[in-house]
Amino acid sequence: MASRTRLVLRLALQDLWHDRYVSLCIAAALVAVIAPLLLLFGLKHGVVSQLQRELLDDPRNLEVRMLTSGSYDEAWLEEIRALPGVGFAIGQTRSLNTQADLLRDRQHFLEGIELIPSAAGDPLLGESVSVPVGKGVVLSEPAARRLEVVAGEQLTLAASRRLDGQAERGRLEVSVLDVLPAARFPRPAAFVEPPLLIELERFRDGHPSPLLGVVSGIQRDDYPVRFARARIFASDGDAVAGVVQALEARRFDTASRLAEIESVRAINRVLGLIFGVIAAAALIGCLASMAGAFMANIDRKRREYAVLRLLGFHKHAVAAFVTAQVGLLTLIAFAAGLALFALGSALFNRALATSHLAAGVVSHITVIHALIALALTLVVALAVAAIGVARAFGIQPAESLREA
Repeated sequence: MASRTRLVLRLALQDLWHDRYVSLCIAAALVAVIAPLLLLFGLKHGVVSQLQRELLDDPRNLEVRMLTSGSYDEAWLEEIRALPGVGFAIGQTRSLNTQADLLRDRQHFLEGIELIPSAAGDPLLGESVSVPVGKGVVLSEPAARRLEVVAGEQLTLAASRRLDGQAERGRLEVSVLDVLPAARFPRPAAFVEPPLLIELERFRDGHPSPLLGVVSGIQRDDYPVRFARARIFASDGDAVAGVVQALEARRFDTASRLAEIESVRAINRVLGLIFGVIAAAALIGCLASMAGAFMANIDRKRREYAVLRLLGFHKHAVAAFVTAQVGLLTLIAFAAGLALFALGSALFNRALATSHLAAGVVSHITVIHALIALALTLVVALAVAAIGVARAFGIQPAESLREA
């Protein structure tokens, strides 16, 4: 059995080499379909992947901003954190209490800078930026540039209030722990630990604040922690819509970049439809072309097939002979198509990398994509082989005697 199989394979290879020009034409027709389809899919996958990567690289696209203010407790915040799709949530105090002055010296200061509560897991900070702790703050790059400070330097955080007709000003020495790149937050701001914001709120509500160096005011030991809203981030781009719906179902007005995320999805769907139609048409054309070529080749070699049948080649051997030829030509054509795709992708990526149309790789496929493409190509090859085998089965051994 093994020797017969080797004989069939050797005869198939020798026959392809004998008719190498015809074999080359059949393989070239298949390459002409495989290479453009791989390039088209590589561009579609690369462009959509780049758009998605740009969206995910900017964590602001995951933020769902609450436009509705209220008075909420810690239990409400835990409920928000438990919503499906929420990756990060932290409470915010009233808008008036999220501003303060930052001073380095008389020449370098920022009035009314935005104070943003932050904690471990904040998507804006990511993994490369320190988390604000205690009297340590993280400055956005625009704020650090205007103050001319770097990580490790000291600043004065100041807040003002008016109590019983008297103006009072609290001060706190803070240290710059890190600087957040402008690409992640383009406005002057300081990221602080939530207790510091709560302390500022107590101070502005007229209570003493030893932390800020102010002892006057109404002493209240049972000052409740309340939040006006929350900073909320979805766990990923696909979860933004669900978070928006969950918040709006609770009658919170929101603002998000859901439209940008949906536009990328729409582009993916449109490109997928276009590629699917083109691929289907190309595969059908490829199937018809290869089937016609093999049927013509079999008809041209009717006498040779009849001789093989006369010499004892059963239908299984003939089927293996035709299938081996189709499979070998398909594998050669797929390898050549993959090589042309690699060359074309390199040209695309090099040409577009220096332009403003794209940044990075714009045409690429994964190993899984290549294996799927190979599987589809082999399915077409099996269909062609089935048509060719059916044609070869119609050749009778007696035909070799009639033509002898």
